[in-house]
Amino acid sequence: MAADLDNSLLFVGRRDLPCVTSYRFNSLTGDLIHVDDGPKLRGDPCYISLDKTNRYILSAYYEAGAVSVHSTDKGIFTGEKVWMETGNGAHCIFTDPDNSHVLLSHIAGEKGINTILKYNFNEDTGMLSSSERAFVEQPDNRGPRHYTFHPSGEYVFFSNEQESTVTSYRYNEGDMEEVHTISTLPAHYAGINTCAQIKITPDGKFLYAPNRGHNSVAGFSINSNNGQLKSIGRTQTEAIPRVLDIDGKGQFLYSAGLATGFISAFRISDTGNLQFIERFEVGKEPMWILILPVSE
Repeated sequence: MAADLDNSLLFVGRRDLPCVTSYRFNSLTGDLIHVDDGPKLRGDPCYISLDKTNRYILSAYYEAGAVSVHSTDKGIFTGEKVWMETGNGAHCIFTDPDNSHVLLSHIAGEKGINTILKYNFNEDTGMLSSSERAFVEQPDNRGPRHYTFHPSGEYVFFSNEQESTVTSYRYNEGDMEEVHTISTLPAHYAGINTCAQIKITPDGKFLYAPNRGHNSVAGFSINSNNGQLKSIGRTQTEAIPRVLDIDGKGQFLYSAGLATGFISAFRISDTGNLQFIERFEVGKEPMWILILPVSE
């Protein structure tokens, strides 16, 4: 799922058709009003995002190993701009803070090519083109899955699915320089685990990544001077925590359990530690969390 910049439109990637459906969001009531079902896609989208002009939907296709860009006008889909095969395991795509470049992560293992691809993005046309340094090479079996930018735009952080780590990179107009990599797991854990999503607080102080297997949320403090991460521990959460989200004020974190059908809510303390509040039943296999503000 993805929302536009003023949170008035919601876009949902649907695997049943497959397509992207748009809704208008009523911030007074929380109601969704159907706007449009986009064209049938060439594969099942596993990640969608909007560029910062609100005119283009970018989609990554895990099984199809591809990326697409579709134009949209106030929630109405107006055409396919890009369909590009990139390699198996494509997992996350969105534009950088300047809306001029796109990163596309691919996991490792049997289903992925274990790399990060970089593209130039033209916000006037929606087109993608290869950058001079198109690949960010990865160690064997690292598996970059999702990423998030620091509010300053100087750093980008990746959760690594197969390696169960987080990597920070110094970022400058599409160029990336690795700062360091840190584990999401306790030192002596020997069980099966994979990392999933990654989220940062709006003030850029803390970063979180879920462990699927250890069933915890790993927390890190961020040194804004150099991009270094420091572990602040792990908090147990729902089984197979596929997704996270943080509210716009950076006060609460929500974690959804693929295996439990529940969302757990946590308060984020001043030190970044998570304090459990409550859990809520939401239905089988929750795949995404997106917090939209409701008018008071």
